[in-house]
Amino acid sequence: MKTTEQALRCELCPKSCLIRLGQSGQCRIRMNVNGEIKAVTYGQPCSVHVDPVEKKPFFHFLPGTSIFSLATVGCNLHCQNCQNWEISQGEPGESPAYELPPEQVPVEAKRQHCPSVAYTYTEPLVFYEYTRDCARACKAAGLRNAIVTAGYINPGPMKEICGVLDAAHLDIKAMSDKFYREVCDASLAPVLKSVEIIKAAGLHLELSNLVVPTLNDSDEMLRDLVRWIVAHVGVETPLHFLRFFPQYRMTHLPPTPPETLLRARDLARAEGLKHVYVGNLDVPEGEDTFCAGCGKKLIQRQQHGVVVNFLRNGACPDCKRALAGVWQ
Repeated sequence: MKTTEQALRCELCPKSCLIRLGQSGQCRIRMNVNGEIKAVTYGQPCSVHVDPVEKKPFFHFLPGTSIFSLATVGCNLHCQNCQNWEISQGEPGESPAYELPPEQVPVEAKRQHCPSVAYTYTEPLVFYEYTRDCARACKAAGLRNAIVTAGYINPGPMKEICGVLDAAHLDIKAMSDKFYREVCDASLAPVLKSVEIIKAAGLHLELSNLVVPTLNDSDEMLRDLVRWIVAHVGVETPLHFLRFFPQYRMTHLPPTPPETLLRARDLARAEGLKHVYVGNLDVPEGEDTFCAGCGKKLIQRQQHGVVVNFLRNGACPDCKRALAGVWQ
């Protein structure tokens, strides 16, 4: 809605930025251009790569395949430990960008033999229109779409974009509003709402939690996270506990001790989660997938690659139980 000062309220995310003419919101890319809010990075990704799908990380979505991955600059969160801060916190024009209109994305993805496309690296929900239009073009071309997101968006836009997506990997930073306020400049409730919307929309969903020493690594906080997942999205939802490394504005903390991640995995399994992974750390069976029924090892991984895949038509070859995910 316009004001007398020619400012517009952005209604995409809970920050509800009031943006004056020629200025941008907190994400730095959604600007008031001639009285209309536009993402000025539309069609201009700063990062375009082909990755193993396991690197996103997706472990239950087309394992062993490559995924065409892109991002523009910008993010509506300001996490002090962001690993991609050079582009997520960058200004439009600061990073070299490519000209890649939505209709060209499926062409490039197919040229690279990728069956799916990921909107990732920064926050694809702030370059919302570009993500949506690329996903539409890719879906029309027979490709699958996946988003890697912090999920900090209003329910309406989240529900709309689910209509063109097949999978989502969402990072729950901590089960603590205090953590979100102090570390990410955000809040927890909208993130949890996004998780529920994704689940209700029938998308394949995976979750992650970056375990930061002294900030979100207590048994109580980890247990709260796992119990919420069990209650709201189910015991077969894959959860990735990721190792923290000091970077950006959080260089005063040490890397997450391996024993902390193993403790988190044990705790999550004890609470009933069936598919719990350890990331950014090479530990035995940290990336392996087991049958939720009989416990047989179904997929063995190492360094973002599939070593062995025993699945048969998406199910365990021994007990025939279907494994939650997208397999072909």
